[in-house]
Amino acid sequence: MDNNTLQPPCAGVIIPAGGIGARFGASHPKQFLDLAGTPMLVRTCRAFLEVTAIRWLVVAAPSAYLDQTIELLHTHLTPGQTDRLRVTVGGATRQDSVRAGLNALPPEIELVLVHDAARPLVDRATILRCLRGAAEQGAVIAAVPVKDTLKNVADSGVIRHTVDRSGLWQAQTPQAARRSLLQRAFAWGEQQGFVGTDEASLLEAAGIPVRVVEGSERNFKITRPEDLRLAAALVQEERSMKIGHGFDAHRLVPGRKLILGGVTIDYALGLDGHSDADVVAHALTDALLGALGAGDIGRHFPDSDPRYKGIDSLLLLAQVQHLAESRGYALSNADITIVCQQPKLAPHLAGMQINLARCCKVAPAAINIKATTTEKMGYTGRGEGIAAHAVVLVRSEHGCE
Repeated sequence: MDNNTLQPPCAGVIIPAGGIGARFGASHPKQFLDLAGTPMLVRTCRAFLEVTAIRWLVVAAPSAYLDQTIELLHTHLTPGQTDRLRVTVGGATRQDSVRAGLNALPPEIELVLVHDAARPLVDRATILRCLRGAAEQGAVIAAVPVKDTLKNVADSGVIRHTVDRSGLWQAQTPQAARRSLLQRAFAWGEQQGFVGTDEASLLEAAGIPVRVVEGSERNFKITRPEDLRLAAALVQEERSMKIGHGFDAHRLVPGRKLILGGVTIDYALGLDGHSDADVVAHALTDALLGALGAGDIGRHFPDSDPRYKGIDSLLLLAQVQHLAESRGYALSNADITIVCQQPKLAPHLAGMQINLARCCKVAPAAINIKATTTEKMGYTGRGEGIAAHAVVLVRSEHGCE
């Protein structure tokens, strides 16, 4: 098994997110809170969906927030990720939520990982260690050795004694097990009326050995507001930034629609090209590809390919946006300049901004669009064509590459 693949058995993940985070003090479940620009639950799901060994992921959500959870995940995840996603209603306890998630996993799933929604900084290496451990040994949990001195304290506040920390580990998630073992533990728990604090405690009580694999100090659980601030600082620290520039120009001809930034503009001439010749969308697409070091629009969507004949260029932009997401990058902002003598574009810029922002999954304010002329100089000034420049800044969502 390498760093991103796992041969059978087939693996799935359950994210029990059925709680409301009462200890956090928020007005809604803490898993929906923003963490450095992305909802916490989305970050947690992405960490697993970016590992190809994970075939399915189930989120067990609070019943009152089921629709909101579905909308949130489908807004922020790529179609390739949502194809492997299910959302079900969680229960009153963690054990109930995990059981609901287990029932929602397809029958072919043989290895099951359970991970806290509020541990969004879990890394790929920890996930793969848990997968490997469960495949080889049946049941494991991620954990880290206890480093601090521990005290046993009476209700009065007086220290009874110092606890020997040798052999003590702090449990984390993922907690992973073969599905058959987890199902046996749940059946035993129902029969005995036992409710565990986590999957490991349920497996242990059912007489199923659970082993420890190395976790990560960064894989902490966000329980209090200060935890969220620390997590945000760590995310900001590990982000890398890349800049890309794009340029496109097309000739104005009769008999074609004039489409810029996805907006159809009433004009006697339109732009000539294999696609809809939207120079604004093309420039932005090329800028994103440039930031990713992924070539240019012609390499990905050649004009020799009949699939792209007359295609809406916003669809091409959306595909490149998905490519960026698959590589762990998100658009921070874009600055676009359209060079056009005629027609007047000012009334159409807001519509372009909305269209491009939707494709790039950012707020419209992150897309700045300007239109200018060349004072009747050159091919744009003579009305022979329209050109566009785009500069983008993208940020890594998962650390420097």
